[in-house]
Amino acid sequence: MTDIMLETFRLNGTLLAAGDALVADLGLTSARWQVLGAVILEDRPLTVAQIARRMGLTRQSVQRVVSDLEAVQLVRFEDNPDHKRAKLVALTEAGEAAYAEADTRQIAWARDLADGMEPGALSTTVRVLQLLRARNEAREQ
Repeated sequence: MTDIMLETFRLNGTLLAAGDALVADLGLTSARWQVLGAVILEDRPLTVAQIARRMGLTRQSVQRVVSDLEAVQLVRFEDNPDHKRAKLVALTEAGEAAYAEADTRQIAWARDLADGMEPGALSTTVRVLQLLRARNEAREQ
């Protein structure tokens, strides 16, 4: 299990660095891309706290990224009918376009990484990682 943890940390580092390089010319980093993705995947504006929970990050770190995204006009804040102070984060047209291009690039990148691997092995890897994450989350509660 320790070997899996260490290899996961190493993989995470290389994926973040490669992701940063992949989307740098779009004005994105892996962190910015991840925040845009959280909103896109939910298909509705979210609060910073909701984005943080979905990504497993702190609200403060997501707030910094969202502020950066707003500064470059990839997201905007909207009023939240459920909470006066917790604004909703919504993508602008430019944010949607940047995410769409990043997604297109990611698909090609993922295909290249998976080239020659057995689909069954990849599916098993996903299931094992999901199980480990779920068990770890259960321990935290």
